[in-house]
Amino acid sequence: MNKAIAQLASDLGAALLSRAWQVTCAESCTGGGVAAAITAIPGSSSWFGAGFVTYSNNHKQTMLGVKEATLAQFGAVSEEVVREMAQGALLAAAADIAVAVSGIAGPDGGTPSKPVGTVWFCWALADGSCHTMRRGFAGDRSQVREQAVVAALEGLVHYTKNTV
Repeated sequence: MNKAIAQLASDLGAALLSRAWQVTCAESCTGGGVAAAITAIPGSSSWFGAGFVTYSNNHKQTMLGVKEATLAQFGAVSEEVVREMAQGALLAAAADIAVAVSGIAGPDGGTPSKPVGTVWFCWALADGSCHTMRRGFAGDRSQVREQAVVAALEGLVHYTKNTV
């Protein structure tokens, strides 16, 4: 595992432990990369109980409660869908903080409005707050996915440390 990812996951674990929080993730384009980084940290079972890899729209609906109408109107790679993914994961895992990731890692699947490298994130907290971000990453499929894992973990660390 990339050293930066390992350090972020370790920092996340320390921040979560200090708050006695649980984290969960709802991943699409990262294919479990966030959960893999988290579970690579010894003792992560103290602060991570479940994660969801929902690559298909059907599984986003059945596992996370994403609405069919939201997917139809906005597409899987959208702010609206990652909000519903994060909120659904938070509820399903009974966690304190969740991250959702959905994007186009390539090499195909991009459009003019959503080119390859487009990734949406949502960090949702048990207090009801949600923070979203759209990023555009450069590189091949592997590089886009790795950058998305880094961004997801960075956000988790930030919102864990900076939430009252």
